[in-house]
Formats: sequence, C-alpha cells, structure tokens
Amino acid sequence: MRLDIPEQVRRTVIADGNESWLDELPGVVNSLAHEWSLRIGASLAGGHVALVVEVTQADGTPAVLKIGVPGRDIGPEAKLLRLADGVGCARLLGEDADRRALLLERLGTPMYDVVADPVSRHNLLCDVAVRLWRPIGPDVDLPTGANLAERYADRLPALWEQAGRPCSPATVAGALECMNRRRLAHDDRSAVLVHGDIHEMNALQASDGSYKLIDPAGLRAEPACDLGTIVRCNPDLGDDLCARTERLASRTGVEATAIWEWGTIHRVFSGVYACSIGFQPFGELLLAEADRLTA
Repeated sequence: MRLDIPEQVRRTVIADGNESWLDELPGVVNSLAHEWSLRIGASLAGGHVALVVEVTQADGTPAVLKIGVPGRDIGPEAKLLRLADGVGCARLLGEDADRRALLLERLGTPMYDVVADPVSRHNLLCDVAVRLWRPIGPDVDLPTGANLAERYADRLPALWEQAGRPCSPATVAGALECMNRRRLAHDDRSAVLVHGDIHEMNALQASDGSYKLIDPAGLRAEPACDLGTIVRCNPDLGDDLCARTERLASRTGVEATAIWEWGTIHRVFSGVYACSIGFQPFGELLLAEADRLTA
C-alpha cells in the first residue's frame, strides 16, 4: 500500500537513527487494518512522534489509527485513556502495545481553528482539563510529576547544547530551579490524572460540540502541570503571561506559583526540544519569550 508519512514524523525517525521503521510501516498498517477490520484513509499532519491515519471501522464508524515512532512508550497514554473512558479525552477503541498502536475515537476540528478569542480558548481548555482530572493513587502505574521534572532536568542541559544553545544560560538555570521545586512539591495524596500537554491543537471538537483532548502524556501529578502548558503555548499572542496565569488560577483554584513554574518548565524544555528537531517557528517563539521573561 502507498502510505503518506508526514515530513515531521519522517525527520524525527531519521534523526533517531530508525530509518528502517519507515520501510516496515506500510506492512504494520496493513496488518493492523486486517486484524481490526479497518479501511485506511488519509494520514494526518501536525505531530512528530506518531503516524496518525484516518480509518473507518467495519460498521462504518470513523476512527483514527495512531502508531508511535520507535522509542515511544504508548503505555501511559493508553492507561490514561482507559481511566478517562471517553470523558475529557478521545475514547480508546483498541490497542496493540507491541506495535505501539492505538485505535481511537475520531474527533473534529481543533479548538484553535474554531474559537478565535484566546481568552475563551484558555477558559475552554481549563474546563476540559477539570473534566479529565480525578484523584489517582500511587497504585496506578503512571509516571508522576516528580518523575517528569527529574527527567526534564536530566535531559535539558545536554539537549540545550545539542540544539546549539538556543536560549540564554540564565533561562536554562531558571527552568532547572523550577523543575527542582516542582519535583519536591509532588504529593501522592493530592495527585490527579493529568494529560501533560494541553493546548489548542490537542483539543478537538466532539460530535456534541464539546471538546476532548488527544495525545495525552499520561501522568499522576498536580493539576498545575496541565495548566502550565496553557501558559507555555502561543507566547506570540501578546497577552501578559502573568495575567494569564492568574486567570487560570482563579478559574480552577490551583495555586498560581505552581502554574507559573510548570509554565516555565514546559516553555523552556519544549522550546529547546523543538529547536533540536527543527520544529520551527514553535521552538524559537517559546525561547524568545523565555529569554524575555528571564531578562
């Protein structure tokens, strides 16, 4: 079969030295289509860590087939989707861990393309996050906010060098301090189910007009971890990020300092990572704002 692999996915796989996976991918898709009785449609662009293809199930129901690139663990994503059970996130219809494949409810247009006003988008993102959050105990095997902060802190200095030092050393140092504070702040007793990457392109319209999230990282963390990504994104909007943080805190009852620190973490790490894989202008926009805030 002819399979259209988006360029950003192709570049990510090649950069990681996994070119052979690209040759194997059509066979994997064919095999999954046979086992799950799917008719394969068009590939969807936008992401870089998974091939996402529109499919139709045997009964005519539209769905989405998602196959993670080599090295991507779909376990946390699948577990979060099972726990959410279609509330706040796309419904999980099938999974194959060995082939890093998920069959998902197909949703509609991204919030970014439907809701013009940024403040309204942020409010809607808060609402969908609150629908997803629910208490979750340490017996559920998901990475914690502390794990995420520690992993980011371990990777950031080397990633910054690899990307050609795309922001100031002071910006990196400030992000590392925030990572340490959020690592120490993690408390299993108050942790909730957290998406980990909430933004306007990851919130798609459902058939009832509400919004559901896609592409969850799957974490057991403080709610501020999710709100921080709303502070991270679209720094070119021109609004005051401090005021945005206070608005999110007021709407959700989450501490503003925690939101701000997670926003700093997501902004700097995402910006440096985006620069390292050539995902522009996203990386440059994030880091320009990060440097401005540091200065």
